[in-house]
Amino acid sequence: MKSIRRILIANRGEIAVRIIRSARELGIETVAVYSDADRLAPHVQLADFAVNIGPALSAQSYLNIPNILKACQQTEADAIHPGYGFLSENAEFARRVEEAGIIFVGPSPSAISTMGSKLAAKAAVSAFDVPLVPGTDKPIENETEAKQIARKIGYPVLIKASAGGGGKGMRIVHSEDQLAEQMERAVSEATSAFGDGSVFIEKFITAPKHIEIQIVGDQHGNYAYLFERECSIQRRYQKVIEEAPSAIVSDKMREAMGQAAIEVARACQYEGAGTVEFVVGDDLKFYFLEMNTRLQVEHPVTELITGVDLVKEQIHIAEGHPLSFSQDDLTIRGHALEVRVYAEDPTNNFLPDTGTLQTYRCPQGPGVRVDDGIEQGMDISVYYDPMIAKLVTYGQDREEAIARMLRAIGEYQISGVATTLPFCRFVLQHPEFISGRFTTKFVDEYYQPENLTEELTSDEQTLAVALAGKLLLEQQQRSKPLEPTFSSSVNRFWKSRRFE
Repeated sequence: MKSIRRILIANRGEIAVRIIRSARELGIETVAVYSDADRLAPHVQLADFAVNIGPALSAQSYLNIPNILKACQQTEADAIHPGYGFLSENAEFARRVEEAGIIFVGPSPSAISTMGSKLAAKAAVSAFDVPLVPGTDKPIENETEAKQIARKIGYPVLIKASAGGGGKGMRIVHSEDQLAEQMERAVSEATSAFGDGSVFIEKFITAPKHIEIQIVGDQHGNYAYLFERECSIQRRYQKVIEEAPSAIVSDKMREAMGQAAIEVARACQYEGAGTVEFVVGDDLKFYFLEMNTRLQVEHPVTELITGVDLVKEQIHIAEGHPLSFSQDDLTIRGHALEVRVYAEDPTNNFLPDTGTLQTYRCPQGPGVRVDDGIEQGMDISVYYDPMIAKLVTYGQDREEAIARMLRAIGEYQISGVATTLPFCRFVLQHPEFISGRFTTKFVDEYYQPENLTEELTSDEQTLAVALAGKLLLEQQQRSKPLEPTFSSSVNRFWKSRRFE
């Protein structure tokens, strides 16, 4: 076993801040990397060391493997945590980290490679007792083959890119006359997004739910699952609201899904924290979708219902320690919800918004957790994902967690950019969500921008918050422009640890 003394976080924003905090509690020094655009970001301020790795564009900074490895050498970091996004599921990055003699806080390059391809993942788990969606196990070569397969499994079908995720390269086809056009679009989008135009066909599960299982595995062959997360509230195939546990999963179903998830992990000899995603039909039958070989955005809800710090567990596993708990030690305690606070306009097809955070006040109080990496006065730029923060609430049961989330949304004050908070409040108050019956089609079936506009118009609390934000902004404008500032003592320390 090798102890980690100093860890570099190859990421930015809220996940970098979150990793820094857990590492600090373990007595581990931290190194932040930052682009020119993130020079004054909180994750840079919080870390023990900070290294500039390039211009604002991700390709020249957060995706720049040589610069990140150079930052490790410069600061003598002995481990790298990739967070999520950017290089977190890049097998080549993991391989080069290991070749440099640096500990990679994550799975092996081979596991990342296997699970990074949906077709390779299906092939790997096919020998294990894991239910798979009916479909192909290899790329589709041409339109004729696609039509034959679609007729066999029956419409509707889903054309999916083998590489990547986030909904890119995915097309639902309801009839044969749509197949050629949708297949061409899927191939084109997959090629553009991932450099790999390989696509395959699966049966499309109608009225689907998206439920995932959090797993951990160590270097000694031990595995455990930390129950499920409900992730069915989505827009553009990307999650907006998550919760744990799911309102529709029974104890028997939970155990079956958990064991299936562990078998997926065994199929690639997985080490670290990972997530196995399933699609669940209206008959409550579940099928393996894919495995995310990293920490998930929504991991806080699992932490709250289990009491496990997943980042600390990742670090312990990377050091070679066995799991700090067994399956029998884990129980579900209470209920947790997470809403992703995106800088997007939900009244305009969720288009990303940019601007300066003129007002930024987080909610507080019992059962409220905010994971963010921004401050009032900072810019929301075009260079990175528009997620501002993750707002998480915890309660003794689902009803209390929802009530706390509605209260927290009401307390959250953000001005300068549009956010998804009004949409999240709309969802949480909708009878379909409250019932737990909702599916991934919720936005298509129940949400219209005018509904949200009507709700906002009639909501006195929203008006009061908006007025308060306006008054605060006017007061600030009468004094001086908002800029992130540090104390003189911080600035003196800053200069001693900063690497340009």
